[in-house]
Amino acid sequence: MNINGFSSPTPVLPLTQTKETGATADKSFNGDFGSLVKGAVESIDGTQKGAEQEIAKAVTGESPDLHKTIISLQSADLKFQLGLQVRNKLIGAYEEIMRMQV
Repeated sequence: MNINGFSSPTPVLPLTQTKETGATADKSFNGDFGSLVKGAVESIDGTQKGAEQEIAKAVTGESPDLHKTIISLQSADLKFQLGLQVRNKLIGAYEEIMRMQV
């Protein structure tokens, strides 16, 4: 068994889902922090809406593939939990800065 080491770490960029193909593509960051947060929230919202559509398809019988529905739900849940934890860390950092004595 051959184990290869990591080369250089790749930067984490926000992923956006294209409506035509459903595939994700890297989106280069050219704006400010506000636009980064807005893009992340829109990505989470899009994933949640996609999961709701999969549920509707499963309930109406359009999609017999229950695995796809469950994967979509888990993906939306994980993305939401990640966003929530990032928000909690940002709030904690802000509170820590506000407690600093000048």
